[in-house]
Amino acid sequence: MLKISLTKNVLKFLKQVPIKHGRQLAMTVESLRENPFPQDAKKLKGTTDYHRVDIGEYRVIYRIDSEKKIVLIAFIGKRNDNQVYKQFKRKK
Repeated sequence: MLKISLTKNVLKFLKQVPIKHGRQLAMTVESLRENPFPQDAKKLKGTTDYHRVDIGEYRVIYRIDSEKKIVLIAFIGKRNDNQVYKQFKRKK
């Protein structure tokens, strides 16, 4: 089983999310420990090792460090017309 690691940006974002959505995000992030490549996960274009998974109106961007056995949750954001990707690239 893999460990989960969250960036500072993700922790900050999660503090601002309504509780209902926070639970959904937490369940999905936790499920990545068991299955880091769920059926709805997609590889991000223009990156070598990042993937994304949709959760309602949110997108979770993450990568797997196989050597350290860690799922790094790099960014979470709303799905507003590719805004999440622009923000991710700025903070990456």
